[in-house]
Amino acid sequence: MTLTAQHLADELAGKPAALNRLAQRLSRVDPFRALPGLIEDGPDEVVLLGLGAARYAAGPIVDRLRQAGLPTRTESPAARRLGPAGPGTLVVAVVVAGGQRELAPALDHYAGGSPIVLVTPDVSSPLTSFADVLVPLEPGEDTLACRTFQHAQAMLLHLASRLGAAPAGASADVSVLVRRAANATADLVERAPHWVGQLAERLSGPGAIHLLAPVERLSSAQQGALAVRRGPVRAAHASETAEWAHTDRYLAATQRYQALLLRGSRYDERAMDQILQLRGTVVTVGGELEGQATGIRYSGDGDEDVALLTEPVIPELLAEHWWSQREVGRRPRSGQAVPRTQEA
Repeated sequence: MTLTAQHLADELAGKPAALNRLAQRLSRVDPFRALPGLIEDGPDEVVLLGLGAARYAAGPIVDRLRQAGLPTRTESPAARRLGPAGPGTLVVAVVVAGGQRELAPALDHYAGGSPIVLVTPDVSSPLTSFADVLVPLEPGEDTLACRTFQHAQAMLLHLASRLGAAPAGASADVSVLVRRAANATADLVERAPHWVGQLAERLSGPGAIHLLAPVERLSSAQQGALAVRRGPVRAAHASETAEWAHTDRYLAATQRYQALLLRGSRYDERAMDQILQLRGTVVTVGGELEGQATGIRYSGDGDEDVALLTEPVIPELLAEHWWSQREVGRRPRSGQAVPRTQEA
């Protein structure tokens, strides 16, 4: 598929409307309504399977289900040895962008021994033959799987709620939460011409961009870094804010360090102090910090669940901005942007 930055811009502009459609769907029909028939007294454990963005989306759900007292783990479908199947083990396979080849043998391992839920945008996939419960994500033009990631995250939040891990923020009803995320996403997308350029300028150095996020929302940094790597093809890395001090901080001493810090960790100030000591640049999301180069706020950013569903659009919009700049720089004399080929 030949893609340009405009494809990504159109995809991001369509996010709010797509979220509102999802909210309406969730308010009418529970996509997991068949679960009680599969495991009458609830699962003994939950296993989440997925690669790439799907694995990222599963991370916060694993933490929430564990906090609710339900043993939960992620497994790589590429692993040579998977956990044992059993009637009390609920397997949740997630597809966001690819990974179906690796999922097939993993689902074959669990099929017949464990109930399987498949969350996917492709209802024609051969993987559906393994599913006891099929949860479709809205199909459509999805350049870098940004919208699919957002919807998969919402569906997994809904599943967690059904299994006893209620949303952590102000909206106990996931359909209401999705509507709030739609409003927050619209706020960012509509105001993008006024803030994207400023953030991009602060992070425009030749080195990589580093995204830091609290452990509860590490998926936001991971998805954001993936969008930057796949769109404008720029080096980008994701770190959990507390762990950063023990791992990625060493990179800050070897290069011009540029960080996008998603607020919410108890260790935000420590990370900020150390980056500034090394003459790095920090742009914040969701709350100001002394020493920041600039920051961006948005509607509902004080709600952990709204932030989880919304904040990846910020690095996604930055990716679209840098990608557009690259295309302009490579534009031929005819004035037509040079597209490039990329796997969908």
